Amino acid sequence: MLELNHGFRAVDVHARLEPDERAVAAQGRDVSPERLEREMHQSGLVRAVVSAGPREGPADYLRANNAVARLSVDRPLVAVARISGPRDPTGTPVARLRNLAASPSEHHTTVRDVERYGYDDRFHGFVLDPATDGLPETDVLEKLDDVAAPVFVHAGRGFPPAAVAETLLRYDFPVVLRSFGGHPLDRELMLVALDLLSDHDRLYLDTSAVRYRGVLEQGLLEHPDRVLFGSGAPDVHPDVAVMELLTLDVPEDAMRKAFSKNPARVVPALSGSEE
Repeated sequence: MLELNHGFRAVDVHARLEPDERAVAAQGRDVSPERLEREMHQSGLVRAVVSAGPREGPADYLRANNAVARLSVDRPLVAVARISGPRDPTGTPVARLRNLAASPSEHHTTVRDVERYGYDDRFHGFVLDPATDGLPETDVLEKLDDVAAPVFVHAGRGFPPAAVAETLLRYDFPVVLRSFGGHPLDRELMLVALDLLSDHDRLYLDTSAVRYRGVLEQGLLEHPDRVLFGSGAPDVHPDVAVMELLTLDVPEDAMRKAFSKNPARVVPALSGSEE
């Protein structure tokens, strides 16, 4: 793809980095740090938030998180730590009953893990995918509140925005719902997430894999300070994600906020003067 010259300082709050080079070679979908940097440059992106992808089986993310942090050094990449928990996030009566007896296993994130990540200057936030990795226990969420770093949350039918509101939005740490809370392509959930912005000042939405122009324009017009650009790389090429925003019918100021000002406010490490 041709390099984009869009005139904005643009950063990305949603990219995945595979720290295992063998997995990159075998799977193809995940990208190496070098390829991610090239695609960012093509797209006019100067920095990106990166995290490890899901692991198979019981997932201990300690090694993957440390590898992502190591690979981000001396690159325009901002590492966030992926965390997990023992609780079923679905909110059904059976899940609530099961959660009463839930106890963490060795691979689940602990309070001490959150402390280590939260006060380690290599990490600038957390990633939570409850439908895949489970929901952390209350004491872990309380420690996240103490650390006050942003938490990027994968939401969808397995963990809808209503469940996010019930379990996470009672705390004060910033919550960034990836894909407007409706991955994959669930317009109804995206609109629910947009409605939540009116009642929750610490809630933000990222634009990754939101293919509905009307939904994106509604978010940028009604809540210009709460929408953050996210590409969803490597599942979506950053060029494609950037163009989807550039072609919207919204004021330039709202677009500039989504590309740069809002992300830098939520993740200060994204600020800078690389232009």
